[in-house]
Amino acid sequence: MKSEILAALKENGDYLSGQLLCEKLGVSRTAVWKGIQKLRQEGYVIEAVSNKGYRLAGTEDILNEDELKSCRRTRWIGEEIHFFEVADSTNIRAKQLAEEGSCHGTLVAADRQDAGRGRRGKNWTSPAGLSVYMSLILKPRIKPQSASMLTLIAGLAVARALKEYAKVSPQIKWPNDIVIKGKKVCGILAELSTEIEEIHYVVVGIGINVRNTEFPEEIAPIATSLLLEGRDKIRRAELIEAVCEAFEDYYDIFLKTYDLSGLKGEYNQYLVNKDRQVKVLDPLKSFEGKAVGITDLGELIVETEEGQRLVSAGEVSVRGMYGYV
Repeated sequence: MKSEILAALKENGDYLSGQLLCEKLGVSRTAVWKGIQKLRQEGYVIEAVSNKGYRLAGTEDILNEDELKSCRRTRWIGEEIHFFEVADSTNIRAKQLAEEGSCHGTLVAADRQDAGRGRRGKNWTSPAGLSVYMSLILKPRIKPQSASMLTLIAGLAVARALKEYAKVSPQIKWPNDIVIKGKKVCGILAELSTEIEEIHYVVVGIGINVRNTEFPEEIAPIATSLLLEGRDKIRRAELIEAVCEAFEDYYDIFLKTYDLSGLKGEYNQYLVNKDRQVKVLDPLKSFEGKAVGITDLGELIVETEEGQRLVSAGEVSVRGMYGYV
């Protein structure tokens, strides 16, 4: 009920009478009044004027299940939403939910994580009230070896959301780190449950630094946030929705060919490594060359003195010759 009231007030933008709210939602005036009181307790500023009704006067950056539901405009992502004030990590919770039968497109979000992780087991610092911590449950009918393309799709979705909603100029450091002015603002971690030829589910975790002003010493030189880039009015629920909308669009394009042929042109436009010298940190043997873009399968194309080489996402890491990018 609260999320429906909140969505109606947002959609209207001005005063909305209690009677119209009752008719729109099919509930009593008492139910509407109780819903309004609960929203106020959660921090929403809702004005009430006789003969006019209710108006959402403004909100701080409130993040909860009602806010996420009231923002939702997607077709299939977010039909099921789970929000946690505190989670070990949204990926861990999403995997548990997937095992319990949660559907394709389920959104999991948290205000704080106590055990957030990045690629190769690195910790992801996750304090309350500062950042986006979200995971999507996907159940694609693709081979396990194709799952790495989903992380590139997620990177592309975050880049578009940051460009269109946050009004910054993001770039992608292959395969899926999002950077602004050469510093990392977002990390993405995909985890799979598979058999030899079948995917049970994929969980794509996304962490975006929103209002962070300081970082752990080991990452401080290469990390940034939207606040540090001059964006101080970001609402995390709206940013999550922007990511979900973009992911849904790109995922639907992916399903037409089950590769990135319809997306690689746009991806390459965001690619910070493109036409730059890079060092590929391969556990077997590192090498250097010029990155020129990605293939239809999401591999990074690197031109070396010995010829062209294709780098697959996984345990391989790519760095600029003189720093992080």
